[in-house]
Amino acid sequence: MRVFIVEMGIYLSSPKTDKFSEDGENYSLRYGLSSMQGWRATMEDAHAALPDLDASTSFFGVYDGHGGKVVAKFCAKFLHQQVLRSEAYLAGDMGTSVQRAFFRMDEMMRGQRGWRELAVLGDKINKFTGMIEGLIWSPRGNDSNDQPDDWAFEEGPHSDFSGPTSGSTACVAIIRNNQLVVANAGDSRCVISRKGQAYNLSRDHKPDLEAEKDRILKAGGFIHAGRVNGSLNLARAIGDMEFKQNKFLPAEKQIVTANPDINTVELCEDDEFIVLACDGIWDCLSSQQLVDFVHEQLSMESKLSVVCERLLDRCLAPSTAGGEGCDNMTMILVEFKKPIQRTASANEQSSGSEFTDTESKQKENELK
Repeated sequence: MRVFIVEMGIYLSSPKTDKFSEDGENYSLRYGLSSMQGWRATMEDAHAALPDLDASTSFFGVYDGHGGKVVAKFCAKFLHQQVLRSEAYLAGDMGTSVQRAFFRMDEMMRGQRGWRELAVLGDKINKFTGMIEGLIWSPRGNDSNDQPDDWAFEEGPHSDFSGPTSGSTACVAIIRNNQLVVANAGDSRCVISRKGQAYNLSRDHKPDLEAEKDRILKAGGFIHAGRVNGSLNLARAIGDMEFKQNKFLPAEKQIVTANPDINTVELCEDDEFIVLACDGIWDCLSSQQLVDFVHEQLSMESKLSVVCERLLDRCLAPSTAGGEGCDNMTMILVEFKKPIQRTASANEQSSGSEFTDTESKQKENELK
């Protein structure tokens, strides 16, 4: 297969349409997912699907890598583990625990230990053995409950490693009883279908957003052609350490930050499903178009991974001429099994939650 370069990236002469798909369920939900490399020369997406993060909690995450696949795979392997091990999580504060886990990814990828873990997951291994080329990391089952790892300091030739220059988005959903917590950094997105209407549960972090632009400029960066310092088309991401070198600023105020938006939502009986997907899908469909497609498919197909596969095929471009539909694609579809009973305490807790509207192509619904 030939590989050729165009302005938007490195593409194959014909797309790789083989898919990694998976289904699973627990007492309250079921999920299906699918990933496809598509036209891109490499697969840089990763994901995590753990319906039983613990006895009462489910975790789903989509990670869209850029500049390489290692940061996305690192997040898919370790981010949910850090959520579990947080003191805030043990105290019932899922929002704080997942926010801390995002920052923790950047910390863990530094130094000798970080370098070693990234080397195992990435291209440094591939050059010598080829043994993990194209691997899509998808932890499930007991992978979430590995033995505790304190990530102790390691001496070695890379002990001063400042972290990877490549990076990844992270969009995760944590579900416990009738509470849904969505955390997002980057332009992957989570959408909920409520009575057939699409509501965005995350905001796409593009550099031209006012809050992002303000932080970038105050940290000493600039925006050119819609890109941070003329290169990165995201304002928030895990990794990308070259944009996080200002020693006088905290992590959340760096040019690019891993700081996620946290959205806490009370689920109700009108909520049908959520979708987490990378921008390779949102470049092709609006949130409402995707929700409409899923509803149509669910009327004739019960296997959720098949619905995801059909959506990826729907988005795949016939050629690389247009750019859209040529990216890696990953989608997770989570369907709630039964009506979720509203409780007074949950209703009070969720009073500050919000649904967001981030589409420019089409106005999405906003819950008031």
